[in-house]
Amino acid sequence: MSDASKGLRLYNTLTRTKEGFVPIDPLDVRMYVCGPTVYDFAHIGNARPVIVFDVLFRLLRHLYGETHVTYVRNITDVDDKINARALRDFGGEIASGTLSLNEAIRRVTEKTADQFHRDVATLGCLEPTVEPRATEFVEPRADGKADMITLIKRLIERGHAYVAAGEVLFDTASMPDYGQLSKRNLDEQQAGARIAVDAHKKNPGDFVLWKLSSPEEPGWQSPWGRGRPGWHIECSAMSAAYLGEVFDIHGGGLDLIFPHHENEIAQSRCAHGTDVMANVWMHNGFLQVEGQKMSKSLGNFYSIQELLETETFGGRKWPGEVLRLAMLMTHYREPIDFSVRKLEEAENTLRKWKRASDLAPAAGSQVPAEVVEALSDDLATYAAFQQLTQLAGEATDFSGAGENGAAASLKTSLAFLGFDVGAAKVDEAAIAETIARRLQFIAAKNWAEADRIRDELLAQGVQLKDGKDPVTGERVTTWEVKR
Repeated sequence: MSDASKGLRLYNTLTRTKEGFVPIDPLDVRMYVCGPTVYDFAHIGNARPVIVFDVLFRLLRHLYGETHVTYVRNITDVDDKINARALRDFGGEIASGTLSLNEAIRRVTEKTADQFHRDVATLGCLEPTVEPRATEFVEPRADGKADMITLIKRLIERGHAYVAAGEVLFDTASMPDYGQLSKRNLDEQQAGARIAVDAHKKNPGDFVLWKLSSPEEPGWQSPWGRGRPGWHIECSAMSAAYLGEVFDIHGGGLDLIFPHHENEIAQSRCAHGTDVMANVWMHNGFLQVEGQKMSKSLGNFYSIQELLETETFGGRKWPGEVLRLAMLMTHYREPIDFSVRKLEEAENTLRKWKRASDLAPAAGSQVPAEVVEALSDDLATYAAFQQLTQLAGEATDFSGAGENGAAASLKTSLAFLGFDVGAAKVDEAAIAETIARRLQFIAAKNWAEADRIRDELLAQGVQLKDGKDPVTGERVTTWEVKR
């Protein structure tokens, strides 16, 4: 099958247009996505790019073959916030000499990285092909893969970086077309406007490639003294190490366009002498919680772990696949309002799909072409979900003898999109709790809320029957699951 016949079209932030995707090498489609900085547990905003690019990874594997796609998602484990967290959590041991700062940092990042892996697995995400850690790519490597110190040396040699006041800085003026991704030019980057200007910088927009470390801070030996890398150079090194100097797709959140991705492009292109770093740049939209920007000060800052394991959001725990569907119900480039109502809608929809898919004993052999076609239009998940709802209706209406083809196709589609296709589970405790809440509304004569709960359960396939206990005369409610 030719690349053109695959029909995949993606919105490219670099060109601000939707383009037909043509890989550099169809036998090795290469994608890099910025992963978490593991100074703390990943929050729900971090979950969105992981879920979005997991869907793209699944689609690319479907179109080009599972062994022909390389997906790299890094872990940033060297960062000033990580240093601060290590000092906060292990300050006593560090001060007494029983634990070095580097060892404390490793403890902090191992704990948070392990939790991240558990979280995203529960969200239904596949493991990336490679998951490099930044600390493993600072110094020259025995295997010859790209590293940060070597890239910085090359930038200095080529006149794109300079040493000043103990730092190595990228010289933005040395790159005539700096700012292509964010559509900013150097003339617009006035001193004091969004960028702190230091006296040792040649230009306001110059950014740090290497900075010196104090004795209390982690550091690596380099030609410029014991220090640590700037944030941006990390991804330039790790992407080059596994994907080469130019690759197909680079993804991440909208907030990373400037300065992170802009500076990645500058470093990589100037170090390698290439016209581009990645051919396609993709960015998911911002996330709000119940209509407000997520913030610890507003009390609406939720980690993935909290949503999965505690009752801090909407008074209950949420299954990982419900969080996944809620994220995908909004197109990835659009802003999303993450709310209890959206989660309830996702849960109800998922129940309907699963009940319908359970009418087939096994999945079909092929993902429906309509589902693939929808996703191939810049990951139009909403259009794909419309196809799933149509299949669910056909599966439920099926009354003929033989195999329920719609149910089998639905089961295949759900698995393809990262949802569990096991039998739909009935949470009896949750139903009993909901019924008890409804009885409280009835006792308070709040008939509207009581009816709303009854209708909500019915939409989930749970039918209520009200009656009276023949002995006590008290109102009782029984229920059964209706297919």
